[in-house]
Amino acid sequence: MSTIILLTPAPGVSQVAFTRQELDRIMSLYGRMVAAGIWRDYALELGAKQASFSAFRRSAENPEVRLVKDPALRQRQGEWVLYGEGGVVLKRGHELAGVLAVVERRLVKAIEA
Repeated sequence: MSTIILLTPAPGVSQVAFTRQELDRIMSLYGRMVAAGIWRDYALELGAKQASFSAFRRSAENPEVRLVKDPALRQRQGEWVLYGEGGVVLKRGHELAGVLAVVERRLVKAIEA
């Protein structure tokens, strides 16, 4: 007998996800970090309340950075939060570009060195 596993949320259940433009921006940064030899793996988590992108140096470690989109915080601190390795908040903001700037600065330093 076969078991069917639905990969889409059940009807009536909302799911937070990244838009195509957001995902393009995130994956572009990920590709540049891989090319620089800093990151090797990533994970996406799409949930009912938030969506997150985690980037890893090695797949067996904790994520080096975790970018979270939480629409519930849109009117307060901004829907984007960037967490560091120990769970420390590196940046919060309303715009994805401003939050990713922290990681992009590290990329520029890594390439210049």
